[in-house]
Amino acid sequence: MTNQNLSKAKKEKNDEFYTQYPDIQKEINAYLEYNPNVFRGKTILLPCDDPEWSNFTKFFAQNFENFGLKKLISTSYAVESKKIKQWEPTIFETENPNYDADKSRTNGKIFVLDHDTNQNGIIDIDDLEWKYLEGDGDFRSDEVKKLRDEADIIITNPPFSLFREFLAWIMEAGKQFLIIGNVNAISYKEVFPYIKDNIIWLGVNSGAKEYLKPQGGFKKMGNTYWFTNIDHGRRHNPLPLMTMEDNFKYSKHKEVKGIGYIKYINYDAIEVSYTDAIPSDYTGIMGVPISWLDKYCPEQFDIVGMANGGDLGVFYGVSSNLSNEDCKKLFQEDKGFRKGKLCYRDSNNKLISCFAKILIRKKL
Repeated sequence: MTNQNLSKAKKEKNDEFYTQYPDIQKEINAYLEYNPNVFRGKTILLPCDDPEWSNFTKFFAQNFENFGLKKLISTSYAVESKKIKQWEPTIFETENPNYDADKSRTNGKIFVLDHDTNQNGIIDIDDLEWKYLEGDGDFRSDEVKKLRDEADIIITNPPFSLFREFLAWIMEAGKQFLIIGNVNAISYKEVFPYIKDNIIWLGVNSGAKEYLKPQGGFKKMGNTYWFTNIDHGRRHNPLPLMTMEDNFKYSKHKEVKGIGYIKYINYDAIEVSYTDAIPSDYTGIMGVPISWLDKYCPEQFDIVGMANGGDLGVFYGVSSNLSNEDCKKLFQEDKGFRKGKLCYRDSNNKLISCFAKILIRKKL
């Protein structure tokens, strides 16, 4: 059901799901543990946000001084531009002198925090100042692009349906970022090349299992990840792994223990179905599950490519060892063969077409 919810959100462009405060806190704290000054003196932009409701804005506003921020900017998207238009302005907005009933529906808003406006000696959420944007707050507008260019770090939960475009928008400006996306984004042709080249990576924690809905209640999502180019400690911790011989003897997985590793038919690599079964001493290429990325240490392994038979085409970054004629022949013999997916024959000689695999090699 969780993956269906993600697909439904993407199809319907119903992207109004808010991240819970503890999930934001847990992730951000991990970067601070690795580098206490990671946000010091920085301007943070929270686009695709809704400052009156967003926990991103609340979290960074409340920790403005603790993190040593220079400036916090948060922008919202106009209600008339959203898929869901059931909305009422908050008291925070209606009781402010800036309130305009028409602009409240058609214009986005910008919230800025950079000084002690109420002069109580502390810069916090009570010092946020806001006004209406000229446009609807779309991140692709020139107005919000200027804010992007001013910022040092961009942090948000962007619309699932616009993840590719949003990441391109960030990379175009060369900014640091921390954003949430679904697991499928790993295999996007606009995303995976950055992962392969160690330009972006997964965050410290998996994404939240539940998100807040604007109408109230929670939405179970699952299979979401933080994507970032901000360094953190977990990615430099190598996986503790057994040798190939020890896996053969002691592996807890029946597919490996006493059997060893099967080679693919259409690519010179071995199948490794479980992250903890990766042999520490094998120097050839291995096909591992996408979930391995959550444990990826660039000092331990290189990413060679990917095979998913979908968005990335055949094998991204590598070439199949079978010709088109060989592929056609295999398909005629066994309809389970799928060009672009890694395949092997099991102990019963049954052709197995793998799910998406990341191709890795031990760092030499």
